[in-house]
Amino acid sequence: MKDLFRGAGYLLQGFSLLRKPGLRRFVLMPLLINILLFAGLIGWAYGWVDGYSRTLISGLPDWLYWLRYIVVPVFVLTSLVVIFYGFSILANLIAAPFNGLLAEAVEKHLAGTELQGDWRQLLRDIVPSILSELRKLLYFALRAIPLLLLLLIPLVNVAASVLWVLFSAWMMTVQYMDYPMANHHLFFSEQRARLRKRPMLAWSFGGLVMLCTLVPVVNFVVMPAAVAGATAIWVREKGLQQAVQGGPVRERRDP
Repeated sequence: MKDLFRGAGYLLQGFSLLRKPGLRRFVLMPLLINILLFAGLIGWAYGWVDGYSRTLISGLPDWLYWLRYIVVPVFVLTSLVVIFYGFSILANLIAAPFNGLLAEAVEKHLAGTELQGDWRQLLRDIVPSILSELRKLLYFALRAIPLLLLLLIPLVNVAASVLWVLFSAWMMTVQYMDYPMANHHLFFSEQRARLRKRPMLAWSFGGLVMLCTLVPVVNFVVMPAAVAGATAIWVREKGLQQAVQGGPVRERRDP
């Protein structure tokens, strides 16, 4: 049960780490990418959700009009989570090489060693990082599509929305834990195996990240904060213990 609080605490630690002088230069590019994307998203998202929710209400027959008190909140919450999570994926896809460098810098900071940013390594990591993000996107799509279809079924969508929130929280943790784990040459499958050993920590960390993406201004800085917080999890929880399926993992990322 304590993992519920530990996971959320690591994200708060991530926000605190962003203020460290030695880490600020690594935060700049992910921060700019997030600001540009979310600035364009906010007005469109809220306008679309408001308009479509009104259409949804007007389409209900009179004898089902009472369902608006259930259907509309579920629709609004689920739509915002889907939209903001989708843009979070896009932001991470673009910022992946910079986030990997930030994770490395945070780990060096927490270990008390000197920070040395290697921009040549950043250039070498651009293609592998983007391929890794695309693999995570495929992993997400294969599981999200069935859940989204369930959300279209009346009454069933109430239960499906709970499953969607839990799945989205899990994916947020998978997304951001990839950066410190990939720096230690872990396969994507091994990353998920380690996280499954601490599900409450994963859900609470990812859930708070997801919540922060819905908060104006905070959502501008949540991406680098989540990278820093995930790296703190890696360091403080000792890589979420040793490999689950034996033997050291040699490859850095799945091609």
